[in-house]
Amino acid sequence: MKRIITYGTFDLLHYGHINLLKRAKQLGDYLIVALSTDEFNKIKGKESYFSYEQRKLLLEAIKYVDEVIPEESWDQKINDVISYKIDVFVMGDDWKGKFDFLKDYCEVVYLPRTPEISTTKIKSDIQYNNRSKNK
Repeated sequence: MKRIITYGTFDLLHYGHINLLKRAKQLGDYLIVALSTDEFNKIKGKESYFSYEQRKLLLEAIKYVDEVIPEESWDQKINDVISYKIDVFVMGDDWKGKFDFLKDYCEVVYLPRTPEISTTKIKSDIQYNNRSKNK
């Protein structure tokens, strides 16, 4: 069995996330998603619209995802790869090169992002639309 892992916040779940998860799952048999906790997001300077538990529930409902684990620190990746017997580590290509240190432990794959969509864009569009309505 080929085991895959990816990491992310997965806030405001959208079709770009689904594309990434589908392509990640196609690389193996069992996909683990390490989901950033609310506490870790604060360390990263992020604030999610949905709580960790809500985001976890959404991810668990996606047919490509076999397991969701908490991401609590930047430093846990090597331990996760070893503990979960990971064969392939997957991230979006906006992180290209940042996780090459994991190549000593598993294959590292950077997948192209869906260019026209992101959580940041959704949040920005909502803010813009709200400002336009208030004028």
